[in-house]
Amino acid sequence: MTSKVLSLRMDGELLDRLHEHAARRRMTVQDYVIRALRRDDFDERFKTAVEETERFHRLS
Repeated sequence: MTSKVLSLRMDGELLDRLHEHAARRRMTVQDYVIRALRRDDFDERFKTAVEETERFHRLS
């Protein structure tokens, strides 16, 4: 998988908080943010799958 660059502009306080959260988990900020985004993406896909399953069972 090739990687791409995403550049974000944020205030210093938020970046400091990201550094703190990442450090507690012994992660880089990049790894911490990517993990959070993947977790959110998984949650959304899981929610969609559950909703589709519920719709399927109502139609049966």
